[in-house]
Amino acid sequence: MLIGEIKEYLTNRMIPFWVHMKDEEHGGFYGQMDGDLTLQKEADKGGILNSRILWFFANTYGELGDEHLLECATHAYRFLKEAFWDKEYGGVYWSVHYNGIQADTTKHTYCQAFAIYALSSYYAVSKDEKALEMAEKLFDLIEDNCTDSYGYMEAFDRRFMPVDNEKLSENGVMADKTMNTILHVFEAYTELYRVRKEENKSIEFTNKVAHRLRFILNVIADRIYNPILKRQEVFFDKKYRSILDLNSYGHDIEAAWLIDRGCEVLGERSYSQRMINITTSLTEKIFETAFTGDSLYNECCNGEIDKTRIWWVQAEAVIGFLNGYQKDKKEKKYYEAATSIWNYIKKNFIDDRKGSEWFWSVDDQGISNKEKGIVNMWKCPYHNGRMCLEVMRRLKG
Repeated sequence: MLIGEIKEYLTNRMIPFWVHMKDEEHGGFYGQMDGDLTLQKEADKGGILNSRILWFFANTYGELGDEHLLECATHAYRFLKEAFWDKEYGGVYWSVHYNGIQADTTKHTYCQAFAIYALSSYYAVSKDEKALEMAEKLFDLIEDNCTDSYGYMEAFDRRFMPVDNEKLSENGVMADKTMNTILHVFEAYTELYRVRKEENKSIEFTNKVAHRLRFILNVIADRIYNPILKRQEVFFDKKYRSILDLNSYGHDIEAAWLIDRGCEVLGERSYSQRMINITTSLTEKIFETAFTGDSLYNECCNGEIDKTRIWWVQAEAVIGFLNGYQKDKKEKKYYEAATSIWNYIKKNFIDDRKGSEWFWSVDDQGISNKEKGIVNMWKCPYHNGRMCLEVMRRLKG
């Protein structure tokens, strides 16, 4: 039932919604739809949003084989290449105006990582060598400009000079480094490594990517993961020392399966064995502390639980708990949790209004937020689209 319902939703509702967001006049996809379903055709377009849309259509094409999906992916790819790519200094802008003219020229490591993730997936289905070349250039840009001996720095100006990390800091802190950024660099490098290895590309560059995957896994194990509290720390100083008592439930359950996936793709037993205790502990701790029986709380900051249900947290929880069940089939509670959360999503998050998608959030009384935007620079088909694809891939056959 789970796979059938999710495939039906993806095919008949989610994909048509995002196809409708295509901007045929100026390129790319529209950057904003308000809570009242007003489409803001002249809203700025975010680099993260565009990359995630590219990733979504590349992967839905890979799964479903509908040529129109590849056309949509190519549409997003062209806009990334023509509008977001800085032809002078390299890298991807944070945002452009609706017509493709530069808006915010910040170069954020997180944004570069999502472009790698998307371009790698697009190359896998299109075999466009230029897309893979761009992903490889972004890898080199990150490694040359966005790293220090401890790990990954965050925000830079157009010329890759460091600036304050306001875009990925919150909860009253300004972080030099974040768990969020290094996790998604790992995700991006996993996809880049996968496609290069499967296509038998030159071993030298592929080995460079593998080396950095190992480096990130070591940072996660030694600095990000807190073995006493069985959680990831979130915000850090320059040396990855935690600066806030914060447990991000969504990121922990997301990390559990992304790390397992990365270790699987890397294919090195020593790292798989080292990380499995961490990912198993993360899954168990989230189940015990954040799962309500039908949904997942948002986070806990300084001992105070935010009981808001956020759209992406629910989507990642479905995948994370399903991943936990597949690692140990005796843990049927995880499969039941994934199913329960999907039922909660159907009831509370999927907007029944024609021409809509998911609500951003639901409060603790089960009231959906109908005011916050349906689409914006962060609200995209990445988390919930990936949930659909992961469930279909994991439960088929």
